[in-house]
Amino acid sequence: MEFICRDCPRRCGAVRGPSVSDGFCRAGALPRVARAAAHFGEEPCLAGENGAGAIFFVGCNLRCVFCQNRDISRGVTAGREVSVEELRGMMLRLRDEGVDCIDLVTPTHYSRAVRQALEGLELGIPVVWNSSGYESVETLRSMEGLVQIYMPDYKYSDSALAGRLSAAADYPAVAAEAIREMFRQTGPYKMDEGGRLRSGVLIRHLILPGEIENSLGAIDFVADSFAPGSVLFSLMSQYTPMPGMEKLGALGERVDRETNEHLIRYMLRCGIENGYWQERASATAEEIPAFDGTGVAP
Repeated sequence: MEFICRDCPRRCGAVRGPSVSDGFCRAGALPRVARAAAHFGEEPCLAGENGAGAIFFVGCNLRCVFCQNRDISRGVTAGREVSVEELRGMMLRLRDEGVDCIDLVTPTHYSRAVRQALEGLELGIPVVWNSSGYESVETLRSMEGLVQIYMPDYKYSDSALAGRLSAAADYPAVAAEAIREMFRQTGPYKMDEGGRLRSGVLIRHLILPGEIENSLGAIDFVADSFAPGSVLFSLMSQYTPMPGMEKLGALGERVDRETNEHLIRYMLRCGIENGYWQERASATAEEIPAFDGTGVAP
């Protein structure tokens, strides 16, 4: 498999072939996977009692300076390269182990292989597209009918901040358009009787220390774009400074209690009541899984 890639908003035109490419994400044509196992760190409506069947892909089309998964988001030779057939087999194995959904974590740059793996596959449980939100609408449309739940971040409402921290100044507009396309595909979210999400859009926003205006803008985007009760929203205070962040001012700290509580109150005043928020105690590194190849070995 080899192709010229314009699948994400960067449209960098890289030649994607075996192993590492020269594109922004540096990914090859076939996916690299660092872990494929039950994961209990997602929102309760996805993790349920049995965990989400999380497949963690290597590489990313963003370059967030604060990334908590940097061992795999930038380590493009981490994990193991797998074929479309092997990827499909991972999904079936996780399904058979009893997970509540198939959770595709950072799949954007491997969308072609993921689509091939899902085509004609009857899993009986939802497929979750768990992404940064920095997506091409055209690529999302190619996944229509194959993905039941979209779980995008809406990281930034501030273009300058997005450029400085993730090398994507166009992020706010691009992610907003992408999330609207996700909602067009799924419609309002649906839960089963056990409180598990079966279809719809769950938007996440990570509060960044010292950047309260960015978070207020993200909440405004959700409130202004979607009718109450049509999407789920997860306001996360789990920001955990990675080594070296102490050089970047507030990013070397955790989110303070006052900021967290102010944003929760603002979210509720905006009419966003369907979803989740976190207490500051969530800000630990314990929820970061070990990217040790679990579930990936041939």
